[in-house]
Amino acid sequence: MMRFFGLLTIICVAVAATVPARSDAPVTIFAAASLRGALEAALEGSDTDARISYGGSGTMARQVAQGAPADIVILANVAWMDWLQEQGHLAPSTRADLLGNRLVLVGPQDAPALAEVTVDGLLARLAGGRLAVGHTQAVPAGIYAKQWMQAAGLWDALRPQLAETENVRAALALVSRGETPLGVVYASDAEADRGVQVLSRIDPALHDPIVYPAALVAGRETEAAKAVLAQLRSETAGQAFVAHGFSLAGRAP
Repeated sequence: MMRFFGLLTIICVAVAATVPARSDAPVTIFAAASLRGALEAALEGSDTDARISYGGSGTMARQVAQGAPADIVILANVAWMDWLQEQGHLAPSTRADLLGNRLVLVGPQDAPALAEVTVDGLLARLAGGRLAVGHTQAVPAGIYAKQWMQAAGLWDALRPQLAETENVRAALALVSRGETPLGVVYASDAEADRGVQVLSRIDPALHDPIVYPAALVAGRETEAAKAVLAQLRSETAGQAFVAHGFSLAGRAP
């Protein structure tokens, strides 16, 4: 009998995970943490109720793959979106690149700008402290930061000094609260937090392009979800994203 109920539970969970979204339900968006604030601004005035869940792109992608009830997914990394698409979790013909961004080195508001980024200069600024970055194996901003450090010949010296976080906004918060003297975040993050300032803009040629693809989730293609995705691709939403430090896909950051 216990075996029967266990099997019944598994079947019920599997069915629940594949039930299509109701047409009158709020649209749920799973989004990269770096979109916080900008996404709300882009959706301002929408006739559709949208609920947003933020997290690291890898975390969001894995949750979608496990059947979490997301209607739209927006990530900060092409590889994670490719992974979802390869497994059939994206609605066909709905994926498109939405935004771009760039990496910046940030510090406290009273810190002087860095004219040149060198190992000695960074270690002097750190003064034994940590360099805040997203996790360099899983968080897109951290992955891009590692690529930059490797290309610039900084990785070996800075690796022991890293404070790796679960998402880029957590890295930003460490600098903003004064817990680390430096951090590598997106330009949009620096725009969102007045507790930090940009000390140096990182050459985008030293890391993979930063692209935010967006798509509907397979089995969740309601008219409301389509309308929200269309709004995010509109000119009005584009202006809101640019005002928050992003660039539009296909345009230089």
